[in-house]
Amino acid sequence: MSYHLHHLKELEAESIFVIREVAAQFEHPVLMFSGGKDSILMVHLAMKAFYPARIPFPLLHIDTGHNFPETIEFRDNMVQKLGARLIVGSVEDAIRRGIVREEKGYNASRNFLQTAVLLEEMEKNRFDAALGGARRDEEKARAKERFFSHRDEFGQWDPKNQRPELWNLFNGKKHFGEHFRVFPISNWTELDVWMYLAAEKVELPNLYFAHQRRVFERDGMLLADTDFIPKRPEEIAAIHEMTVRCRTIGDMTCTGVWESNASSIEEIIAEVAASRKTERGGRADDKRSETAMEDRKKQGYF
Repeated sequence: MSYHLHHLKELEAESIFVIREVAAQFEHPVLMFSGGKDSILMVHLAMKAFYPARIPFPLLHIDTGHNFPETIEFRDNMVQKLGARLIVGSVEDAIRRGIVREEKGYNASRNFLQTAVLLEEMEKNRFDAALGGARRDEEKARAKERFFSHRDEFGQWDPKNQRPELWNLFNGKKHFGEHFRVFPISNWTELDVWMYLAAEKVELPNLYFAHQRRVFERDGMLLADTDFIPKRPEEIAAIHEMTVRCRTIGDMTCTGVWESNASSIEEIIAEVAASRKTERGGRADDKRSETAMEDRKKQGYF
């Protein structure tokens, strides 16, 4: 199946232009890397942007300690192949140092603790720009972002006070201590991402493809069975094995899995094209309030 569509080449060119602008305008940029498909796409685009040279900035992963083991294995293998520098900000370490406090209870998640760790890594390494794989079609708060998203000296975002970006002119001017979050794939959709990854034959974690996994249901979502998630007695009794796959990859405590038989990238594309639910419809962290994502982004979340 061929996915060499003209609009994918336009999206690729736009994203590469933004990535090169970051290299030109900032002194210490970093690329956020979680091991998910969007950050894998970002790394692939960065490789194209600077080929035959290596990617000229490090990768940063904020590790909750509750990730899918397959994600960490894929991350480490990919970094080794690239010969890239990987920086890991550890939520587990921040808890031990008393920087953040771990949540308790059945719905506890470390996902919200990533913000403090991210801001600490930004300050410690003096990063003045962080490139991320967020897309505007994912969630209503992310739809408000510019390509160059200014953060103040406290790492906070003001969605009502953003700079215009007419004719793709990006303003990276900032005061000391401030930084930017940059989103080169803002205009891509989930379907665009999958079609491009198929066309480019990019390697992906096996979590995205149908596989057997022990799961249980909570609040209308399927969650992978793991010791990281405290379970109620009725949830333990209801654990069963299903054929599922991930549409997003994050902390296991809040990343839902989807019942699916899609075992190839072509089948995933057909499934995404027909789906009536967004990929973040399986994220428990987005369901805590109507403005959950925007509130976290204002505090410094990615």
